[in-house]
Amino acid sequence: MSRLEPFKIDLKGLKEGINVLEYDLDDEFFESVEAPEIRKGKLHTTLSIQRIDDFFELCFHTSGSVIIACDLCLEDMEQPIETTNSLMVKFGEEYSEEDDLVIVEKDDGVLDISWFIYEFIDLNIPIKHVHAPGKCNPAMMKVLEEHSASRRGNENEEKPIDPRWATLSKIKNKE
Repeated sequence: MSRLEPFKIDLKGLKEGINVLEYDLDDEFFESVEAPEIRKGKLHTTLSIQRIDDFFELCFHTSGSVIIACDLCLEDMEQPIETTNSLMVKFGEEYSEEDDLVIVEKDDGVLDISWFIYEFIDLNIPIKHVHAPGKCNPAMMKVLEEHSASRRGNENEEKPIDPRWATLSKIKNKE
């Protein structure tokens, strides 16, 4: 049995009204979905599915934390996650995804929610993720600082001014 089998929901088998499912997400989950950015984590997802005929409203609530690489020092860092997302699903002729609407083949009736859960978590991670000040790997920060300094060169050295700027400076000083 695949590790992601529990994430495949037989929509036809759900009763009318509200259905609640719960999932504990761990390192194996992220490995199974072949997550590009998140490799580790410990989260809990509660999924509430409201069924009205052949229309389903899915409400995901996920909380916990994931381990991602710091943008500065590249060391692992813990990123808390707290997110609530919704998705509308209905039956149709063939599978498709458009914004927040998913159409599932009526004959099949099965929806794999594993990738949706991953995307909701991934979208909750800030674009820039760095350790709190002073928490980055000191050795890496030293190397980064040395490379930044070598790029700047000696700041005491006077650099030649572009002649266009020199002319503009003269005009400005006359006023």
